[in-house]
Amino acid sequence: MYKIQKIFKRLVAMCFVALAFPAVPAIAKQADQGESLKIYGGLLAKYLAAGADGVTGVAYAKWHADIKDRAALDGAVMAMAAQKPSQMQRGEAFAFWANLYNALTLKVVLDAYPVASIKDIKSSGASLFDLKSYSGPWRTRLVTVEEKELSLDDIEHLIMRPTFKDARVHYAVNCASIGCPNLKQTPWTASTLERDLDAAARAYVNHPRGVKVADDGQLVVASIYSWFQEDFGGSQKRVLAHLMKYANPALNAKLKGKTGFDSHEYNWTLNAAK
Repeated sequence: MYKIQKIFKRLVAMCFVALAFPAVPAIAKQADQGESLKIYGGLLAKYLAAGADGVTGVAYAKWHADIKDRAALDGAVMAMAAQKPSQMQRGEAFAFWANLYNALTLKVVLDAYPVASIKDIKSSGASLFDLKSYSGPWRTRLVTVEEKELSLDDIEHLIMRPTFKDARVHYAVNCASIGCPNLKQTPWTASTLERDLDAAARAYVNHPRGVKVADDGQLVVASIYSWFQEDFGGSQKRVLAHLMKYANPALNAKLKGKTGFDSHEYNWTLNAAK
């Protein structure tokens, strides 16, 4: 029975991968794709700001109070969902899924606002025995893309991670929390994807919520490096190699000679503007 369930799960995952990235590199040029990103980008510019602490905050209270702009986000999400990522090239598909994930996360928080943490929002429609559904909205089917109903977990774990096999996925998607890598203040685009992903990685690794070395030498990293260690190479040693790739000279010097991290932590407080 276990083997049958395992095979079924693999088949489901394969279906999601096929949706995310096509076998033939056809290019989708939907007329409203640019318009949806323009609207989404305008909303990001209006409600996001870099804080003095290096964490990008979202003015949720202000956005929640503006019915017109909330409707604009809903419209942008609907327009994104109408696209055909199965006809996009790799970079275009990556940017599409990252933008859709982040826009959906913003929508979920705004719909539930005020909340102190995204984990205060429960998933709907999930199994009663799925413990994760009680702490966060990640299991809720939020959107339909190419006739498939998707949750945030589907987008991240069944599409982006297995399809692109790039640890920088974790710097691209934002979970509306202070502990998460910053929400990008402009939409992701294929033309600047590589440069922007590296910039996002550097920003997070060199911020204390990403990596910090205490006075006693203890290395504390963000929990994403433990939760998704397999994406960062599969071992603490390879996680360290990843961190050193993006660390500035001062941090790099502190990381040299270490063979692993001592602990990990994560701040689930909402990334609200201060």
